[in-house]
Amino acid sequence: MSAASNRTGAGRGAMTWPQMLALAVGAVYLLIGIIGFFITGFENFFGNEAGTPHHVDANLLGFMINPMHNVVHILIGVAGLALARTLSGARTYGWLLAVGYGAAFLYGLFAVGKEWDFLNLNWADNILHLLTAVVGLVIALGPVRTAVGGRTDRV
Repeated sequence: MSAASNRTGAGRGAMTWPQMLALAVGAVYLLIGIIGFFITGFENFFGNEAGTPHHVDANLLGFMINPMHNVVHILIGVAGLALARTLSGARTYGWLLAVGYGAAFLYGLFAVGKEWDFLNLNWADNILHLLTAVVGLVIALGPVRTAVGGRTDRV
């Protein structure tokens, strides 16, 4: 096995911290997505707080949700669980979080309280999206100490 393939997490029992963080973020988002359906059900899939005639004011711990928002959380969660298996996968997941949730934050700047907001966002959601984007950058760019020689690499 080459040194490069060893640093990707393949063939090792121990996970790197970016892999563990990607796994944790994925598990949390998957759980939140599943729990969300117990609150919203499957009706008014794109409904939002300001929408007419499909008013939806369901929230989970202060975060506005609708069934579409739950689906997005489940997809993000499953991606995290799948990509956390290798360091390169975790780094990819980090970039997906950074770009995707960065875009969701920008969308939320304009969408909060509007009838056309298909994700039913509020400011708590928007702040969480910004924090998730930052966590994604940490996963994507954080250094990893290799076992050989104690070098710090950004693989």
